[in-house]
Amino acid sequence: LHFHDCFVQGCDASILLDDTPSMIGEQNAAPNRDSARGYGVIHNAKTAVEKICPGVVSCADILAVAARDASFAVGGPSWTVRLGRRDSTTASKALAENELPHFQAGLDRLISIFSNKGLSTRDMVALSGSHTIGQAQCFLFRNRIYNQTNIDAGFASTRRRNCPTSSGNGNLAPLDLVTPNSFDNNYFKNLVQRKGLLETDQVLFNGGSTDSIVTEYSKDPTMFKSDFAAAMIKMGK
Repeated sequence: LHFHDCFVQGCDASILLDDTPSMIGEQNAAPNRDSARGYGVIHNAKTAVEKICPGVVSCADILAVAARDASFAVGGPSWTVRLGRRDSTTASKALAENELPHFQAGLDRLISIFSNKGLSTRDMVALSGSHTIGQAQCFLFRNRIYNQTNIDAGFASTRRRNCPTSSGNGNLAPLDLVTPNSFDNNYFKNLVQRKGLLETDQVLFNGGSTDSIVTEYSKDPTMFKSDFAAAMIKMGK
């Protein structure tokens, strides 16, 4: 949720704003609809904080802190969150659909999107490692498991069981088949084995410029976690 917020209007909690008669917000933009979750968690945290110090802590700061705490809670790194973000009063569905990566984006496009946000290629690969946690809907990976060749045959067969060719669009599959509830480097090991679920996952290890970074992270979980924390700090500024 923090990533989806930061990549559009800049870590300003605009993703939390509901639609109004004069504004179509970001929550129902294609990359966010039925994908970005956790709105209730942030709302509850904001409600609790307001009772203690009303009008002081922004929703944007709560989002940033919650992302850090969520990482640590599942075995990932922690980092110091700089505070002082201000909440936006506007949101844009159109901007969200243009600025967030498409699930079929190629490597050059991904590098460009992240570069436009001040993030390096290494930052991009490290942040992609957040897919060590979470799930994806069938329609997001159907083309990959039925039509692509850079995929492990057994992995594709397993994923097809719950993702038919013409139904079950909302059926879920873990982004990391091995340890879906732990923050570790198995995501990168999966890519090396051609078991990336999304096209934007496997493109990071497909004969391109990021192969060496994926290989490094697959062998060195400490380096991955360190780089992930640094990239989160950089993204969250």
